[in-house]
Amino acid sequence: MSRRTVATVVVSCLLVVLAALAVVVPVPYVTMSPGPTVNVLGRSGDKPIIAVRGHRTFPTRGDLRLTTVSVTNPTRRVGLGEVLKAWFDRKRAVYPRDVIYPPQQSADQVEQQSSVEMVSSQDTAVAAALTELGYKLPLQTEVLAVTKGSPADGKLRTRDRILRINGKEITDAQQVSKAVQAAGSGGTATFVVRRGHGTSTVQVQPKPAPKGSGRKAIVGVQIGTGYDFPFDVSVRLAQDIGGPSAGLMFSLGVYDTLTPGSLTRGTDIAGTGTIDARGRVGPIGGIQQKIVAAADAGAKIFFVPPGNCGSAEHADVTKDQIKLVKAPTMHSALHSLRAYVKDPSADLPACG
Repeated sequence: MSRRTVATVVVSCLLVVLAALAVVVPVPYVTMSPGPTVNVLGRSGDKPIIAVRGHRTFPTRGDLRLTTVSVTNPTRRVGLGEVLKAWFDRKRAVYPRDVIYPPQQSADQVEQQSSVEMVSSQDTAVAAALTELGYKLPLQTEVLAVTKGSPADGKLRTRDRILRINGKEITDAQQVSKAVQAAGSGGTATFVVRRGHGTSTVQVQPKPAPKGSGRKAIVGVQIGTGYDFPFDVSVRLAQDIGGPSAGLMFSLGVYDTLTPGSLTRGTDIAGTGTIDARGRVGPIGGIQQKIVAAADAGAKIFFVPPGNCGSAEHADVTKDQIKLVKAPTMHSALHSLRAYVKDPSADLPACG
């Protein structure tokens, strides 16, 4: 065998090895696929997803589906081959990893942030539904999450309403931070919280804050705005579903549970969108994958936040499969839903 032939064989082998490595070596991207849908009017295990205590509820039927996406786990690295496969799949999407998982956040921090967003989303959805029903809701300062292993772990709980710390009345999240800093590392922060229908006093010893955080002490809680509801409304979901994008569907589900009759009249309805206490619907990520998931689940219409209209129209579905309805507010979604179940051919707000 000539030297030239040997060189050609060696180079060819190297090219094959390099090509194989290029396929399996991790690249800084994640993939997004249609995820499961959940009927918020249904049950989680043996309990209803939307549970009300202290107010009359009404039987309903049909489905109000929140939609999800399946995203590459933050601890998993994907190869070029998987990314290319997803790129050419019309039902999937590819995003730079840093867009979905900020590099400064650990997997635990990503999970906790998603949990915080879900808690806030559920409370705000309840507030939007009750506001639509005419209730006035005073604002509260509440615990959105407690960090595992922190000084507050096992003492404060998610949705505790903070009334006072070391004798000082608390009216906003900033005051909580100031009170903890005043107590200092090694000191004692005495929290008075409303928990359920009772009041509890909890003592927490702050620990030193991480360097560069701009704080001296922390107790390990995330604080946000809650609402003083006139009765209890809770939303139960599997722990692997997080984020704020189910707000609109939660609000519709709560409204349907608290009012006579059935909003859907047995129809399968899906949608997505964040929501604020005034009922305004905001954009979310993965809209195309969520529409595909809804169509695959048999939903007849899909509520689209106005900010997602441009992308929604390119989802890999046909108009015969599912009807896209623009929903700028919860009130608009209610109006469209009532019109649709009365007449499926009704002229509804469209993205176009």
